[in-house]
Amino acid sequence: MEEERADRFGEEPDPRAGELGAAVSRLRRALAGHPALLPDRDAAEDELAALDAMARAGATDVSRLRRSLLLVAGAVGSVSALAPALGAVRAAVESFGGLPGEGEAGNGPVQRPTDGAPGGVPDERALPRPREGA
Repeated sequence: MEEERADRFGEEPDPRAGELGAAVSRLRRALAGHPALLPDRDAAEDELAALDAMARAGATDVSRLRRSLLLVAGAVGSVSALAPALGAVRAAVESFGGLPGEGEAGNGPVQRPTDGAPGGVPDERALPRPREGA
């Protein structure tokens, strides 16, 4: 199928889409095998199907990918058994980069401010501190 798509459109398939598809497939299998009743299981399965379709199409609409990820995370995020597979989907979505206006025109990982600390590590003075007695 990928060869057909590459021949038909004259370009190679995006490897990030393949990674996303594989991660979504792993999470779908993990969710299907999870015995607990989840109230939002249907919503998670619908969004995973949407993510899978976007991965197969090679879609790179980052805002749509993130929206689906957010819905899936909201539906299954508290289930620790699904956390590794959900983390893989998150990493695959993040590989598509940021939204327009973030980072470098949405290409690559989003750069977060580090308050001038070397190595991209936030200066501990910039981190919020807990209130005393709280």
